[in-house]
Amino acid sequence: MHNHKPFIHTFKVGGKDYIYDVNRNVILKGQNELIKMLMKDQAESENVEDKDIFELMVKMKNDGFFSSNRIKEILHPADELIEYYLNSKIQKITLQLTQNCNLNCSYCAYSGGYYNRTHTKSRMDFEIAKRSIDFLLGHSEDNKEINIGFYGGEPLLEKGLIRKCINYAKENCFGKKLSFTITTNGTLLNENIVQLFVENDVYLVISLDGPKEVQDKNRKFACTSKSTFEIVMRNVSFIKEKYPNYYKNICFNAVLDQENEFCCIDNFFRDFDLVKEAMVLASEINPNSKKEHVKNDQTFINNYKYEIFKLFLSRLGRLDQSYVSKLVKTYFISLEKTFAQLKLTEKLPEKAHHGGPCIPGSQRLFIDTLGNFYPCERVSETSEIMKIGNIFDGFNYDNIREILNIGKLSESKCKNCWAFRFCGLCVAMADSVNGLSRYEKVSKCNRTIKFAEDRLKDICMLKNLKYEFNKFIGGRNERKTIDISL
Repeated sequence: MHNHKPFIHTFKVGGKDYIYDVNRNVILKGQNELIKMLMKDQAESENVEDKDIFELMVKMKNDGFFSSNRIKEILHPADELIEYYLNSKIQKITLQLTQNCNLNCSYCAYSGGYYNRTHTKSRMDFEIAKRSIDFLLGHSEDNKEINIGFYGGEPLLEKGLIRKCINYAKENCFGKKLSFTITTNGTLLNENIVQLFVENDVYLVISLDGPKEVQDKNRKFACTSKSTFEIVMRNVSFIKEKYPNYYKNICFNAVLDQENEFCCIDNFFRDFDLVKEAMVLASEINPNSKKEHVKNDQTFINNYKYEIFKLFLSRLGRLDQSYVSKLVKTYFISLEKTFAQLKLTEKLPEKAHHGGPCIPGSQRLFIDTLGNFYPCERVSETSEIMKIGNIFDGFNYDNIREILNIGKLSESKCKNCWAFRFCGLCVAMADSVNGLSRYEKVSKCNRTIKFAEDRLKDICMLKNLKYEFNKFIGGRNERKTIDISL
């Protein structure tokens, strides 16, 4: 059905036609007549009146463009190297110090609103933590830098364990740069723990959704009606006043609930004294395995898109970046990464895998309170397939390979998808709690494809306005688009 058609995707930006050639992995600036001709059968193309367009098409095909070649087998390129990566190149472990928390946030994966997790009293003992740290040190021989992350529940419920882990890791790590990260709700910070973080340069991520009315709506204490906002701000104020240099290490993570007003949240992070100078990461409420549908609000979405527009203006030098919302600045990172992927190739290989899956456990091995291994902290802890080993027995390579090659669930669809390289679907998107599900994975495809097309459109629009991406990706000067206009 697809074999005789060129493997391309066409789109318009600013009234101009573009072709993404999947095999060559480049965006071609073209003409509507050429696109129509490419979609015709060979016999119909030879009878066209515009011979110049026909000759251009023939020349481009002779040069390897507009091929109908497809991938023959879905197989991740790292499949044969899994053992090496997991034996020698683990970059980070994230320790789940406890499954308990002093908050009961409405959108938290552990707070009863999801099918796959819940808060428990389970906590990690020091022996499990030591074994985990030893495992990282013994499986990172080829890394110059490694990181240990502390996670929960709320990890600051285990302050003593954090101190022991930091001391043990520093005493036993040789020849590598060792760093630490912690994600916390910020309510349990005190002078002793902050001093420990300062002395060890711990990168601190504090969950904060916005001003008081926004923060307190979803981020509530489990056993009291006190305002979480007021306590977090008091603790942040203490850090800024006593440790102003360390304050620069703080990053705030905001979960965007579209039932709130975007402008209210944006103004807070832009103007509020305690947060206006800090880095802010923004994420949506996780819809995977949620019991209730996550609501979308068109006004919220429109305001978000308007800030993206302002972000583009700032990158083009037409608006001071101080006017751009912190909540959207990470979008440009995704554009830069997509642009960096546009490297001219001869054709698609016979064996490949769509973008999305990382090597499970290599980049951020998540270790729960009992010592079980998971690919990262975002996957379900109740799905057996997600358990990729444990601290006592090592890795389960059968599960790891199945997770790595998640594209096999939808192999035929993936082979014929133009957005193959730009796909962001990993195993977390295919988990039905009871196991991996083709339905769950494919249900995310339309949104993923649209996001890929939007990024390509934004890249073309910015290039038309003379924006130079290459100065943001290491100074490389590879030509990413080819002008085939007559």
